[in-house]
Amino acid sequence: MRVDGLLLREAQESDVAPLLAFRNDPDVNRFMLRTYVEPDNFRQELLAGGDSDFSCVAELDGSAVALGFLEVVDGMGQPGKPLRTEGMIGYIVDPRCSGRGVATRVARGLLAAAFDHLGLRRVTAGANADNHASVRVLEKVGMRREQYGVEDSWHAGLGWVDGCQYAILAREWYAQRPPG
Repeated sequence: MRVDGLLLREAQESDVAPLLAFRNDPDVNRFMLRTYVEPDNFRQELLAGGDSDFSCVAELDGSAVALGFLEVVDGMGQPGKPLRTEGMIGYIVDPRCSGRGVATRVARGLLAAAFDHLGLRRVTAGANADNHASVRVLEKVGMRREQYGVEDSWHAGLGWVDGCQYAILAREWYAQRPPG
């Protein structure tokens, strides 16, 4: 899928080293709960895929510059509820691309995949409350803040941190898009 000049595609073996280099960069993962990933585990997770994992690599000018995560999940509810109706998204961007709209384009692409291609009805995303850039991205793509959790997550380097939960429904996604 192309999103404003950014190619979102499946991961390849050749993506492992460049993605791992910025995935384990302390400035990049400062706000992540898993601040370091083992190279072998990263390779396995990146290339594994699955029937509920629609993660992707974002490529710009021939280089892998971001990871996008889209996981299909079952929403909450009583027995008999429809299955596989919700998704969770996330992204990690190479810091050399910050300020170029990469995260926003990745998030838009993930939402388009969730609603237009997978037919999901709701998508959520979480962010560390102090990660102002990520919060801006989620709001820019039309997601609304549904929760602010005070000291709701433990971070090994930062201690207890506040988190924000964002969401958007399919009907909201389609209502904000220009006609045509």
